[in-house]
Amino acid sequence: MTRVWKWNRPVTVREVLEDLQQERSIAYTTVMTVLDNLHQKGWVRREAEGRAYRYEAVSTRAAYAAALMNDAWSQSDNPAAALVAFFGMMSEEQRHALRDAVRIVQGPDTPEASAAPEAPEPRQQEPARQEPAEPRQEENPGSAEGAAGR
Repeated sequence: MTRVWKWNRPVTVREVLEDLQQERSIAYTTVMTVLDNLHQKGWVRREAEGRAYRYEAVSTRAAYAAALMNDAWSQSDNPAAALVAFFGMMSEEQRHALRDAVRIVQGPDTPEASAAPEAPEPRQQEPARQEPAEPRQEENPGSAEGAAGR
């Protein structure tokens, strides 16, 4: 997959083979078998071109990495602890990239983004509420605080 992503266009077995042979000796049939296996697994699509195929990645390398991380995280019996351990392994540069990614995912309507001059603060535009919500919870005899005092 690394070679298919590297080319970033549909590639032939011959192109991948020649690319790999710059680093090591490998057989044409090995590359052909691997690309066929990737096709059968749904990682690449292929189109016939004469007697050969051109192979193209179905998803990006980033999407593949995200799927791997999601799969590993979902298998944890304690996802929060797994995240803390993962974040603890990150370099400062990776933590900055994570913060940037969180900002992108959260979008412009988050508290962090509202510090920008063009983002209005919704609470300033809303009228003040007349009824406080907290006293209702304290007056409820079935609340946890009421049960603790019994």
